[in-house]
Amino acid sequence: MRLWKLVAILLFCVCSIPRARADATLFLGEPYGYDGALAGTGHASVYLSGVCAASPVVLRLCAPGETGIVLSRYRGIGGYDWIAIPLIPYLYAVEKQEDIPLFVDAKLLAFLRDRYRRDRLESLVPDLPDGGTPGGVWYELIGASYIRTIYAFEIKTSPEQDAALIRKLNNRPNRQRWTLITANCADFARGVIDFYHPHAVHRSIVADLGVTTPKQLARTLSSYTRRHPELRTSRPSSYAIPQVPGTVPRSRPAHTVTECALTAKKYMLPLFALHPYIAGALVAGYVGHGRFNLSRNALILDSQQQLDAPLTRMDRRAVQDRFEELLRTESWAAAADDPRWLFLHAAAEPALDASGGPTLKVRLGGEVTPVGIARANILSVPEGFEFAAGLVQARLREELKPAAARKTARADVASDLVLLQQLLAWQPKELASTAGSATASALSPQRAAQ
Repeated sequence: MRLWKLVAILLFCVCSIPRARADATLFLGEPYGYDGALAGTGHASVYLSGVCAASPVVLRLCAPGETGIVLSRYRGIGGYDWIAIPLIPYLYAVEKQEDIPLFVDAKLLAFLRDRYRRDRLESLVPDLPDGGTPGGVWYELIGASYIRTIYAFEIKTSPEQDAALIRKLNNRPNRQRWTLITANCADFARGVIDFYHPHAVHRSIVADLGVTTPKQLARTLSSYTRRHPELRTSRPSSYAIPQVPGTVPRSRPAHTVTECALTAKKYMLPLFALHPYIAGALVAGYVGHGRFNLSRNALILDSQQQLDAPLTRMDRRAVQDRFEELLRTESWAAAADDPRWLFLHAAAEPALDASGGPTLKVRLGGEVTPVGIARANILSVPEGFEFAAGLVQARLREELKPAAARKTARADVASDLVLLQQLLAWQPKELASTAGSATASALSPQRAAQ
């Protein structure tokens, strides 16, 4: 009897241990800036749910409750080949999900990145001798979802494979190897995915002229999981992580090499005129390999880290009607395109509250007031509700643009409408006199609309 009791207790303990989640997810970040205008191939990294970081360059297995790391190859950061960043900071440059700001501009983005660098990455990216922020491309390590939409392609792995990858990467020299053609970020991601599932992804001679690109990895991994349904995870194997609304320029669709040429008239017109056979080969390559649609049937990761359907055209029209009706029926509304609000937002300085949540220091009524700008703290300062309402309006206007609506979760829009209604329900104070008539008159209606 004692033996059976002991066996029962042990069995209960084993069954009570939460099952370790282990999967590898290819992150394909859309291009932005010069990459979006010129090459347009984007960035590749790998999210490992069962692997965590003892430091940005030393890996370990995750403890219960940890969310894993994003692993990628970078150029010119501390002389390292790869660097590991926890998931939430990689996407949003904050430690906690509830601290993700609702609306982002370049000033806030720079502040959040530098704050995280000083707190967590000082050994990797140290301050300048005068204590200032260093230059370089270290900013690519954190806050990726402020500058681009990311498409995720998931495949099942095992804790044993995670442990083997940790041993491999920890034991070999981590020295910079980046080259554009043969050892770029997509080559590193290909190596990680192939470590878990050999030959699951590969480069393409036809679509990419032998260069590994993020979109080619996504296409081949999607094809591999369709052929091996036992490797699919419990949730949909592909989804989109939308770019956070704000004034930061929107990212552009990712392309293969042949698509880059075909979509750029400055490349294709001379090719058709001077080398029609080469141009024809590019078209054939695109028809055969380049028509993979990243967003087709993709669910959207919402602010609660749940997958939800994107807004349809009918959804967008219904939300737009409800949004406009809400603003009409309230006795006041701080319009997000009001010159006074635009001035206050541009002049506001980013800061953190006592719990580490992001705020904006706004001059209201002659005093500087910290206004929360994340879901966790936006309702904490009644004096700033009018400004906060303008912020939520600005977010909704961005979400309801036709191009953005296809990458916006329905649950987030519904949550934003509720939040706006809460803010509008409070009797506000007047906007600060510092943003009064002199400043408002200096801003033309056309500039305000921009």
